[in-house]
Amino acid sequence: MNSRIIYPTDDGGVAVIVPVDCGKTIEEIAAKDVPAGKPYKIVDVSEIPSDRTFRNAWEVDEADLIDGVGSEHDMFITDPSHPDYVSPEVSE
Repeated sequence: MNSRIIYPTDDGGVAVIVPVDCGKTIEEIAAKDVPAGKPYKIVDVSEIPSDRTFRNAWEVDEADLIDGVGSEHDMFITDPSHPDYVSPEVSE
């Protein structure tokens, strides 16, 4: 994927999600992985600075984060018919 998802962190920085090809759209990944209530934007990888020296100082104007807002999600899906269900490991 040549896209990244960015959203503001609680301490004023910028988080960058690097999605993997998992059969989900980038919008589905953002809805699942961006923390609830955080606005986000999907950007091209070329918009992310390649120099990570000052990564902790990156900033983003929240007015530019127009692609969506993170939602609550169930990290522990217990319904086996749900497409994201993962069977628990059996330990003996």
